Amino acid sequence: MSEICSHLDQVHHIGPHQQACEECLKIGSRWVHLRICRVCNKVGCCDNSPHRHATAHFHESGHPIITSIEPSEDWSWCYVDEVAFVIEA
Repeated sequence: MSEICSHLDQVHHIGPHQQACEECLKIGSRWVHLRICRVCNKVGCCDNSPHRHATAHFHESGHPIITSIEPSEDWSWCYVDEVAFVIEA
């Protein structure tokens, strides 16, 4: 496990996005919390949600970094380096 994320060069600005997990909406499921991919802006549900769409997106795409889009949270997570951190604006 790395102490710092080695994928920060892949981080893009969070653009306009849905406040919903698109995959959950398609199947009529619910989510607990939302995460956004910092490479492509895809919104997915967290690992406490039934379908874990944010993690599934990482496994399908290889995009390593997500950021919480919950109102009071500002952390990010790198799946590859297994490290949490805050991305300074």
